[in-house]
Amino acid sequence: MATIIGGIGTSHVPTIGLAYDKKRQNDPAWAPLFEGYQPVAKWLEEKQPDVLVFFYNDHANSFFFDCYPTFSIGVSPEFDMADEGAGRRPLPRIKGHAKLAEHVANRLVNEEFDMAVFQDRPLDHGCNSPLGLMWPHEPDWPGAILPIAINVLQHPLPTAARCYKLGQAVRRAIESFPDDLKVVVVGTGGLSHQIHGERTGFNDTDWDEEFLELFVERPEFLTGLTHAELIRRGGAESAEVIMWMAMRGALAGKIRCLHQNHYLATTTNMAVALYEQDVAEPSALPLRHSNTQLLGVEDIPGTYTFDIEHSVKALKLNRFFWRHREPAFRELVARDLEAAFGESDLIEQEKALVRSRDWLGLVQYGVSFFVLEKFARVQKMSNLQVYASMRGESLEDFLATRRVPESA
Repeated sequence: MATIIGGIGTSHVPTIGLAYDKKRQNDPAWAPLFEGYQPVAKWLEEKQPDVLVFFYNDHANSFFFDCYPTFSIGVSPEFDMADEGAGRRPLPRIKGHAKLAEHVANRLVNEEFDMAVFQDRPLDHGCNSPLGLMWPHEPDWPGAILPIAINVLQHPLPTAARCYKLGQAVRRAIESFPDDLKVVVVGTGGLSHQIHGERTGFNDTDWDEEFLELFVERPEFLTGLTHAELIRRGGAESAEVIMWMAMRGALAGKIRCLHQNHYLATTTNMAVALYEQDVAEPSALPLRHSNTQLLGVEDIPGTYTFDIEHSVKALKLNRFFWRHREPAFRELVARDLEAAFGESDLIEQEKALVRSRDWLGLVQYGVSFFVLEKFARVQKMSNLQVYASMRGESLEDFLATRRVPESA
């Protein structure tokens, strides 16, 4: 089964990535920071984990405030690096672990964490800024990433206690995954800093030292701090240390710190710390079914659940139908279906399902009906006609089974 072998706490300041890209590792102004990551990189090289679970936040690069989730989990087979306004960082794309991500998402929702699920969204400096310092990546990364984004931008934020409980639930989910995987959990953010208002530039390294000590010895004390208390002690943006608390929850029980370093150069006290389990709680038992709410659904005839596995598999095909919200794309589909395929990067099997208007086959493949119905509009078909087709009936025969067929 999957096992958590350690945890890493790290800042994710964007200038870390910028300094790395400019090869300033030996620059006297940056050497103390980069040297602090060397023991972590060496430990990862020795342990060779399969997956890094990253608790991070997106800085309005892949998510925006029109829909900004409190908790979200990335389930893509691969992730790109975000362009944050100055060009994409020169780092290779990194593999995701879609199977583990699906399992963790199922378990978290079953434990009543209301997770958003995202695909095809690039990872910004919340992930990639420290990642390059810890993991070699030429020509490729040595493992996969499972990103879990936490809102620390737009209040109300999740409490430190809720993030700690999220980490505990992630631990249970990982340990119940039946495949043998070595997993490291990473919590990002902080330490003390404020980057807005007249208090810009605030730091308190004494509080940072106290936080790092409490993090190991008394995490329950930290879970009781309000956001206002975290802001007062460490600055407004330092409240993002709640993502460290998610990592701490995933290291349930007693831990020991193998290494820590913090370096205050300009506005943020940039920290990195490495932890291993000292005394752990009993491991969860592997689960054959990650979503117990669906146990037995396969025995219900003519029923096809739209789940994360199908969503990942059919993402491009679902997006093809979803784009029928766009007048220009609807017009293109009606005028030249093959040209629309060219914009959508569909495989031949998917194109064949669309060409044949195989409504049932599309659902069985992994298309959500609620995007499929948009395509039906372009085909001048009502939902009732699609329903009848999926049942293998004429519209008249289907309506004959309805209580009030005249309502059609």
